[in-house]
Amino acid sequence: MAKIKVTKVKSAINRTKRQKLTLEALGLKKIGQVVEHDATPNILGMVRKVEHLVSVEEA
Repeated sequence: MAKIKVTKVKSAINRTKRQKLTLEALGLKKIGQVVEHDATPNILGMVRKVEHLVSVEEA
């Protein structure tokens, strides 16, 4: 399974509750924090919902 690195690059202030919960579900709390996930359809869908707040690269 392919791996992706997700980095939080923008604040979640003034974002919807759904977007805040999605970031937390991905394991992102602080700006600059990096987490690694398998590139499953579930994870890719969550990343797509908050793509304006994160950056993604292949690991």
